[in-house]
Order: sequence, then C-alpha cells, then structure tokens
Amino acid sequence: MKAVCLLSGGMDSSTLACLAKHDGYDILALHFSYGQRTEEKERECAKRIARHLNALEFLEVDLTYLKAVGASSLTDWAVQVKAHEDAGDGIPDTYVPFRNANLLSVATSFAEARGADAIYIGVQASDYSGYPDCRPEFIDAFQKVITLGTRPDAGIILKTPFVKLNKAEILKIGMDLNVPYEDTWSCYAENEVACGICGSCHYRLEAFRQIGIQDPIPYR
Repeated sequence: MKAVCLLSGGMDSSTLACLAKHDGYDILALHFSYGQRTEEKERECAKRIARHLNALEFLEVDLTYLKAVGASSLTDWAVQVKAHEDAGDGIPDTYVPFRNANLLSVATSFAEARGADAIYIGVQASDYSGYPDCRPEFIDAFQKVITLGTRPDAGIILKTPFVKLNKAEILKIGMDLNVPYEDTWSCYAENEVACGICGSCHYRLEAFRQIGIQDPIPYR
C-alpha cells in the first residue's frame, strides 16, 4: 500500500507520516513551498523526516502563486506574525486563503499518478475555529471531490487521523512512534531559533508541557 503524506516538516505532519508508515503504508512525501517565511527550514525538516521513513519519493511542489495572492502573514512579510497572546479570536493572520484545497488538489494528482491508496493530511481539532479549510465538513466535501474527479477505480481515501485530537494527544502518539521531533519545525516566524511566542510555537510548547517532556528544538 502507498500513501501520499502532506509533509511540511512540522510537528503534526511529521507525526502523521510516521503514523501512516506504522499503518503499513509506503510513504510518498509531498512538500510545498509557497513563499512562507520559514520555507528553507521546513524543507530541511521535511527531507529529514522523509529519509527517516525511507520514503519512496520526496516531491516538492512550488505554489508561490499563494504568495502573490497574499493576505497572510506567512507569505506577506509586510504583515507581522502576531504573538499568540495578541492574536485575538476569529481567523488568524497566518491563514493562507483556501490553502488546503490547493494542497489537496496537488496531493490527489500525485496519488492518482502513483497509484496510491490514501492521502494523509494533519488537520486537527485546535485548527477548527481559525482555519475554515481544516473543518471536518471541508474534509468530507473534498473526499467527494476526489471520488468524483479521479478514475472510477482510483479509490483514493482522504485520511485525517488527528481531526478530533488536540496537540498533546498527537504528541503522545508521536512519542510512542519515536518521531524525531528534533528534526521538526513549527515556528511561523524564524528559521534558526524558534520565536517561542507565535501561535504555532505556543501550542507546540504547551503540548510538550502537558506531557512533561522538554521540546528538543531551540527557542529564544
């Protein structure tokens, strides 16, 4: 069996890929560059995780048109990445408009071309309120798109094993799978030493705190 795994190099996607491997799938790692601030670090980490899993293939796809679209602090350097405590409610400034639909479209093409059985994407419970393209309803709708838009015999299943889990629960799974978290990166703002204050750093650090383990990556 083969699975396309969306692999950003972050904590969730790396755990996801390790889980897919544990589930018996050979890994087709799919990484995206879309002009994000931490593009270089993410690519480095994603490649390390792919090697760790002996991935059949590592495909990097350039989606820099998302940077041209703008409207996100991840891709527009004129928009500051806010500290978690300053972010407020609603859609966060780090939301990239309709990003997951773009990523999943490429993932579906890749999966169909390689005869893969599944696509793994690491959407999780704490994403719902801020990111509309992480909602279970969106995932269910995209499964219908995959079914309708691929060959009748493709049978590609969109898998979201973390969709009802929080960050700490995902981390516990990862520890059981011996995920090398020192080779992952979550910070939205920095490439060398994590800022420790953006939303992604906040939730990562909180997850490690909740399970009583020291995060192995450096912070300011």
